Amino acid sequence: MTRNTVLLSGLLVILLVIAVLVMQKPGERSSSGETGVVLAPIDSLAVDKIEIKTPGSSLVLQKNGVEWYLQEPVSYRADQGTVAAFLHESKSLEVKNVVSNKPEKQSVFQVDSTGTQIKIFEKGTEKSAFVVGKPTSSYSETYARRSGSNDVLIVSGASPSAFSRPAKEWRDKTIFATIRENIKEIRYQYGDTTFVLAFKDSAWTIGKDSTQESVVNSLVSSLSNVRADGFVDTLVQHPPRITAQIAYAGTQLNFFFVKQGEKYLVQSSASPQWFEMLSWHANEILKRKQDIKKSGR
Repeated sequence: MTRNTVLLSGLLVILLVIAVLVMQKPGERSSSGETGVVLAPIDSLAVDKIEIKTPGSSLVLQKNGVEWYLQEPVSYRADQGTVAAFLHESKSLEVKNVVSNKPEKQSVFQVDSTGTQIKIFEKGTEKSAFVVGKPTSSYSETYARRSGSNDVLIVSGASPSAFSRPAKEWRDKTIFATIRENIKEIRYQYGDTTFVLAFKDSAWTIGKDSTQESVVNSLVSSLSNVRADGFVDTLVQHPPRITAQIAYAGTQLNFFFVKQGEKYLVQSSASPQWFEMLSWHANEILKRKQDIKKSGR
């Protein structure tokens, strides 16, 4: 072995030692004994309260019996599926690495006050509290930090957007829901024009006219679960002129077209709440007679 080879080998060893020391310097660890553990060990069935705080909003969900309700910023029934998905994603967060334990670095990973702060309660007692920060460069993982700890973690299992939904995305957007079997007659009214779609003798008809089966099936499916695109929480004192009415299953839906924004204001006789529906969405159920009849009749 030549002298140069020995020197180069020695230099390589020194560089490797320096690299290891740099990677392991205090406050900048790249791994942890926590790898593989869950960030928030919770029991979904026992959870009865959730608090979510972002720099621009504060949200509180409370379980009442078997159903979830928003308490803040508005009092309203929550979307049960959204809450269930949140709890599933929370308990699925798995710690992969610790990337820093320096408090001054928390802002870099947005796990300080700029992140999404979450508290989860079981039977009235705080069970888990953590902050969700920005996604990593791969966007498949996220930075997070347990409340009270300086360790900045990399976790897998969810994206930041799952924890920072606006309040309207937590609210139940159902305008009216019923089972398909309850829909036997659908009455439409557009101004002075009225027609009735009725199910008789195993077939849907409009008067004596036959209907397009695929169109009616899609319509009945949509009417069995009518959902909004948004909410109107301010008092609607002077709504625009009514555009259309749909009456079925003991309920009447009133539609008011708003040209600005290409949307409808919608109200159901089953609730005092006003809703918004985008035009394309409303048009899925605002059918005209010619849309439903079989051609040639």
